[in-house]
Amino acid sequence: MNAAAPPPHPRRWQILGVLCLSLLAVTVDNTILNVAIPSLLKDLHATMSDVQWTIDAYSLVFAGLLLAAGGLGDRFGRRRAMLIGFALFGGGSLLGAFAANPGELIAMRAVMGVGGAFLMPGTLSIMAQVFGPDERAKAFAIWGAASMIGVAGGPALGGVLLEHFWWGSVFLVNVPVTVAAVVGLLVLVPESRGPRRRPDVLGSVLSTIGMASLVWAIISAPDHGWTGARTLTGLALGAAALTAFAAWQRRNPEPMLDLALLRQRAFSGSAAVIAILGFVLAGTLFALTQTLQLVLGYGPLKAGLALLPCAVAAAAGNGLGAALEARLGGRPALVAGLLVIAAGFGALALEGPGDGFAPIITGLVVIGFGMGLGSPPAYNLLMAAVPAEEAGVGSAVNDAGQELGNALGVAVLGSVISAVYARALPDGAPAAAKHSLGEALALGDSALAHQARDAFVHAVSIGSLAGCGATLAAALFAAAVLPSVPRPAPAPA
Repeated sequence: MNAAAPPPHPRRWQILGVLCLSLLAVTVDNTILNVAIPSLLKDLHATMSDVQWTIDAYSLVFAGLLLAAGGLGDRFGRRRAMLIGFALFGGGSLLGAFAANPGELIAMRAVMGVGGAFLMPGTLSIMAQVFGPDERAKAFAIWGAASMIGVAGGPALGGVLLEHFWWGSVFLVNVPVTVAAVVGLLVLVPESRGPRRRPDVLGSVLSTIGMASLVWAIISAPDHGWTGARTLTGLALGAAALTAFAAWQRRNPEPMLDLALLRQRAFSGSAAVIAILGFVLAGTLFALTQTLQLVLGYGPLKAGLALLPCAVAAAAGNGLGAALEARLGGRPALVAGLLVIAAGFGALALEGPGDGFAPIITGLVVIGFGMGLGSPPAYNLLMAAVPAEEAGVGSAVNDAGQELGNALGVAVLGSVISAVYARALPDGAPAAAKHSLGEALALGDSALAHQARDAFVHAVSIGSLAGCGATLAAALFAAAVLPSVPRPAPAPA
């Protein structure tokens, strides 16, 4: 816990609005691209490998640079780091919108990943600086609602844009948001930094290699196998680099990351829970977007709109989550949120062939409400454990864990769903049909298409059951590991 919390900033709620706008720019961009995949394949003459690299280039660079960018922000100014991040993110978006070929687009996505890595650590760390302990739960509730709106609203916005404009509009929409956020940062947000220390160059290099290698291995696993040479090489390189990073941080008199932070149960436990939530949510939403379009036959706009109730439920749950934390404390509120999320995944697991949209909307609304309940106490517990001078790198540790969770969710749950889907098809089904539902539908066999859709629904049900089990395990972990933190004092009238 911080020894002495700074007084709340008089313009903290306006600052929160700017930080939420920054968060929306990144989260919307991460989800809006999914609905543009068919347009990219057609207009840029891209292959599926090109599209995969368009998505993965951002994740690799973003995850790899998070710890280094968070440390630089602590040392040289968090607002300055965010401004640099927006310059790269907005510039990459503008140039990416007018890319002439897949290679140019992939390069601009990598530039956007660098920008995102400088942006994200600043949002949580600045919030922790400008809000007092009694108001942080409410601030994190609003911040969490903005995140869920970005995740669920991105596909809907993408569908609207693609119905009226070309694929580049999903990148161009970032530019006005970037301009507005930069103006807000310059006018409203104060500069903050930790102690002036020498940049940890070796630590930055090792953390970047380690995180990027781990994400590379996880992304490669579904196509090359978890025991394939590419996956094992990435995992080994990542583990070796992060082990060397930890050893160097112990020896360095001015480390980028104080490893004592990871030994605090409130911090490491909250970060682990948030990573598990990213794991189950990313994997399940990845599968559900395919269900909506390939099984139920929704177009991009309708599929995007179908996810909006999840964001509305999350916004409703966020207010209750902050109130529940104020009444019961952080750990009980977080456990309650996780149990509600598990119930939502249980509802999704009940979906069977021919059930339509009803089980999906039920599960999504319950999951969204649970995310709203659990997010404020999770982030409050996390940032309350971080010293003020380490707020940027502490936030970056959480962001890196969440990014790993997202990548693992798509890779692991995606692999589980693919394996169950392939086994559920008849023995005589063509090999292409067993590879993916999209390839099965492309064969043009109506009987096979019906069997493939039923098999995919069954596979998503099993994947949702796995998500339910993982969330229940996270609830038990939170109850057993997280410390009992006193309820925050009520705000003065």
